[in-house]
Amino acid sequence: MYDRQVWRYFDWPLFIAVLILCGIGVGMVYSATYNTPDLSDYWTRQLIFVAMGLAALIAIAVFDYRHLEMFAPPAFVVFILLLAAVDVFGTVQSGSQRWLNVGGVLVQPTEAGKFLIIIFMAWYLSWYQEYLHRLSYLVVALILLGVPLYLIYKQPNFGMALTFAFIGGTLILVAGIRFWQIGLMAAGSIPAAFFLRTKLQGYMLERFQMFLSPKDFKAANWNVDQALTAVGSGGWFGNGWGQGSQNQLHFLRVRQSDFIFSVISEELGLVGAVIILILLFFIMWRLLRIADLARDQFGRLMAVGVAAIIFFQTIVNVGMNLSMMPVTGLTLPFVSYGGSSLVSMMFAIGLAQSVIMRHRKIEFQ
Repeated sequence: MYDRQVWRYFDWPLFIAVLILCGIGVGMVYSATYNTPDLSDYWTRQLIFVAMGLAALIAIAVFDYRHLEMFAPPAFVVFILLLAAVDVFGTVQSGSQRWLNVGGVLVQPTEAGKFLIIIFMAWYLSWYQEYLHRLSYLVVALILLGVPLYLIYKQPNFGMALTFAFIGGTLILVAGIRFWQIGLMAAGSIPAAFFLRTKLQGYMLERFQMFLSPKDFKAANWNVDQALTAVGSGGWFGNGWGQGSQNQLHFLRVRQSDFIFSVISEELGLVGAVIILILLFFIMWRLLRIADLARDQFGRLMAVGVAAIIFFQTIVNVGMNLSMMPVTGLTLPFVSYGGSSLVSMMFAIGLAQSVIMRHRKIEFQ
């Protein structure tokens, strides 16, 4: 039975911060695309994505998150099947096979999969919480995480594979495993990293080489150089909305998505960029607060997982805009253009809202 009383615990500061970021995102997507004929309608699309995301947020917040436990295992199986379908039947774009063509619409399963993996790992780690001190249960968790990691890596989509690894690793660490198990995982990650290094190929290897030796890849490193120029030219208060030269003269590529932080820095300056980061870290703090208040391990781990995604994507996206990290294609949460990314992020915030709205109620309604 629906209980209106749960709405008294709705986290309005979190919701308002998300709305502000989405609004800024629509404005910056407009600035990045309005004078480009092929992209001029992107800001209206982003507005539609925001509306869809809000609908998803409210819908999942109304839904009692504890019911998701029964759907976690079959949802994980469906996700693995979708990744396998991408591997066999997927559409190739720019050398990567990451999409399924569904009625003429390209769908990327990994975007929704980020949150399916949170739900599934939260279910497994909470369901077997009392047994995690046994090595066998930890190994099973790592194997379950490793299956989608392998399929995503094969696409190839190294940035998304790292995202899944960070999410899964964070949830495992906060689930209550022993210190000796953490040491064992750390020791095992060293040979795994060396093995992975020998298997890097194609665009993955090129991007690492670009990052380590930018002078040797001047042509390929063009966009990173333009992003740094855009960031540096913004100064304290920027050149004004819609007035950034790197942006408006189209020196900066994929400026509406991967490199929108550079557009923000150029047009709104250091002050604008810092405000964006403050809002993002405020959202992470509210999510960790929800995790702290959650009355069960399942809800706690889901809130931590959502915070982990936002943290990882923020650090990586800002890092690659500042040439401090290799270019990975990860978007800036709630700000970058993209329907799959924005709607799935809003869905994740809805999950966290569902947890906090029911943190004082244990029985099912």
